[in-house]
Amino acid sequence: MIDQPADRPRLLVVEDEPSICALLESTLRLTGYEVGSAGTGRAALAEIERSNPQLVLLDVMLPDLDGFEVTRRLRVAGNDIPVLFLTARTGLDDRIAGLGAGGDDYVSKPFSPEEVLLRIEAILRRTGARATAPEPEHTVRRYADLELDADAHEVHRAGQYVRLSPTEFKLLAYLMANAGRVLTKAQILDHVWNYDFAGDSRIIDTYIRYLRKKIDSFHPPLIHTVRGVGYCLRLPRKAGGGQ
Repeated sequence: MIDQPADRPRLLVVEDEPSICALLESTLRLTGYEVGSAGTGRAALAEIERSNPQLVLLDVMLPDLDGFEVTRRLRVAGNDIPVLFLTARTGLDDRIAGLGAGGDDYVSKPFSPEEVLLRIEAILRRTGARATAPEPEHTVRRYADLELDADAHEVHRAGQYVRLSPTEFKLLAYLMANAGRVLTKAQILDHVWNYDFAGDSRIIDTYIRYLRKKIDSFHPPLIHTVRGVGYCLRLPRKAGGGQ
C-alpha cells in the first residue's frame, strides 16, 4: 500500500445524482484526497463556508441554484476557490459561459475518472496547491506600473489592488515573465492550461478579454494583440501599432 501525503487537498463534490457523486467520492478518496459532498447549490455554498475546501467539482444542473450561479456568488463574495464544472452541456458557448462565470475548467459528461483526476491536478498545479516554493528572485515581477507578487498571489496596477481568478493570475504571470515577447496561442494553451481545449484557442481570447477589463482599465494599455500570431505584454508603440 502506498502512503499518501498528509497534506492532500480537501475537495468538495457538488452533484445531485447519487451514483455519480459516489463514483467521484470513492475515486478521489482512493487517490488520497480528503473529500466532502453536497447535493444542492445552497448546500454547496454552506459547505464551502464551513470547510474551506481547496477545489470544488461542481455540477452545472442542480435542483436549486445552478453551478454557474453558485460560482458567481462565490466570486462576488471574494472567494477565489478553483471550480471544475461537471456537465452534460458540451457546446463551446456553454464552456465559455461557465468559465466566464468564474470557473477554472470544464469536464463534459459522460467522463472518465482518469480525465477528472488529470483536470484536478492541472488546476491545483496552476493555482499553487501543487507548486513548489518560488525562487526568491522571481517572487515579485514588475513591468511599468504593473506588479505581480507570486508569494502573496496579488496583482497591483498603478498602486491599486486588482482581483484576479487563479487562471487569470496564471495567464498574467506568463505574459509578465515574457514581457516584450510575442506569445503564440499554442504556447499560452500549453503553459496556462496544460492541454488544448480540443484545439479551440477561443478560450484564450476570452481570458485575454477578462484580463484587459481589469489590467487595462488603467492607462496605458499593456496587453496587445499581434494579429495572426498571439499576444504580448508591452508598453504601446509611440507611433502606429494598435491593439
